[in-house]
Amino acid sequence: MKTKPSSSAWTFLTNHARVLVCVANDPGMRLRDVAERVNITERAARRIVFELAADGYIAKKRVGRRNHYTVDFDSAFRHTLEQGHQIGQLLSLFKKT
Repeated sequence: MKTKPSSSAWTFLTNHARVLVCVANDPGMRLRDVAERVNITERAARRIVFELAADGYIAKKRVGRRNHYTVDFDSAFRHTLEQGHQIGQLLSLFKKT
């Protein structure tokens, strides 16, 4: 499938979605690595993880010296246009094989 050339730098996914994809694909990923992959600061990655956890999309558990994240794939999208859909549906599109 061809992508259309664009003169602007917008993308379809938000940084929250990108962080969620990273955590879903590698629950033990360090936030430093998440930040690098998403191309944001580590501070921004921490804030996003905190927000996702506060809203129940992910849970954080300390395992040794690292954090391990669990994604609630049954969580519903927040916006009314996506009502009736779960985040697991989106994450399945970006699942690492």
